[in-house]
Amino acid sequence: MATFTSLRRAALLAAAALVLGSGAHHSRPDWTKNLDDDERSLVGFAGHVPDSVKPKVTAFFPKESYAVGSTAQLEITDRASDLRVQMFRAGMSNKRIAASDILTGKPVSAVRYLGSVSGHRTVAIRLGADWPSGVYYAQLTAPGDRVGYAIFVLRPKHLGVHTVAIVMPTQTWQAYNFRDGNGDGVPDTWYAAGNTAPLSRPFLNRGVPPHYKYYDHRFMAWVNLTRGGADYLSDADLNGASGAELRKAYQLLIFEGHHEYVTQHEYDAVTSFRDRGGNLIFLSANNFFWKITISNHVMTRVAKWRDLGRPEAALIGVEYYHNDMGEHRGPWVVRPAAKQLPWLIDGTGLDVGMKFSSGGIEADDVTSESPKNVRVIAAIPNLYGDGRSADMTYYDTPAGAKVFAAGAFSIAGSVWQGHVRELVTNLWNWMAKD
Repeated sequence: MATFTSLRRAALLAAAALVLGSGAHHSRPDWTKNLDDDERSLVGFAGHVPDSVKPKVTAFFPKESYAVGSTAQLEITDRASDLRVQMFRAGMSNKRIAASDILTGKPVSAVRYLGSVSGHRTVAIRLGADWPSGVYYAQLTAPGDRVGYAIFVLRPKHLGVHTVAIVMPTQTWQAYNFRDGNGDGVPDTWYAAGNTAPLSRPFLNRGVPPHYKYYDHRFMAWVNLTRGGADYLSDADLNGASGAELRKAYQLLIFEGHHEYVTQHEYDAVTSFRDRGGNLIFLSANNFFWKITISNHVMTRVAKWRDLGRPEAALIGVEYYHNDMGEHRGPWVVRPAAKQLPWLIDGTGLDVGMKFSSGGIEADDVTSESPKNVRVIAAIPNLYGDGRSADMTYYDTPAGAKVFAAGAFSIAGSVWQGHVRELVTNLWNWMAKD
């Protein structure tokens, strides 16, 4: 990863602030002086996004997911009078979200009056037995235009209600949560200090997960509004299922966001799912990069999977190689190998040599550990000026599994664009069928 001069870093931080909608330059937080250049680069945008300054209410759901028809415990860690809560289903509009501290959705409950809260309160929230699996949130409001959100994944009553499951990156969301819960001036994540990060805590930005606006919201809307929905799972749900159980339930698993941190169980289960003929789609980059362990709702970052003898390219088809905080972006260019997969580009208007969409921020490429039959179907050439490309790939296995990887951030975020919409529709239609 590149080493930046102080002046160059300042310019990148200003650019990151603009990209993320803050509209102002923010100096590097004090805790980043303890990081080396590689670690600063790994932080990417997340370490430079200040907490929302809008009036807020702080709350969270302690679990990553809850089952349809169950009761969730909402933890409110704030002081407020005349507090109210209403439940919403996220991803129900393809309209772009205006800011990184806003969630939008469709109300699924009436407004409930909670009265006063004095520092901490637990509220039982009954989740509807008829609510579709998805991502949901509680919206809390209080006088003075105070707003807060508490988000969770609503998993189906049982695996396999749909043949497709969308896996939300709940562990990576918390790794990039720069909340300083103990008030010591250092965010509680390994990007700031140590090698641990709590799973059960509120998010900054009034409760909105990092990158949600860019990577998650619009893809969920595409699934919910045009595909008739899917089963939604958290990392915790994969940690509680075997590869055989996943394969019995699903034809296709889609990792739509930045899915960087996984446990050994999750890695094993997804590999087993693939080896049993299950199909995989990765719509972002830098997936399955780090091994973590989890104990008492705290994640510990252990090592890179490739350094443990399990390179992620062997599963995904590509693996992460660079991040420049979004300084360079570019269109994917269709490669000749795409013509070998007519089902993929049929009806998209794409042909060899054509450019489409825009990707970057972080990039993956094919390595010697990739499956031998992997095909680079499109690439962002020379993305960082070092001659290497961000590779969009596809391969299949003797067991019948089909695996697609976008190779850069992010096909999920641009799924409503013409060429991308048709491409992802073709992937879904081909890989979701028996």
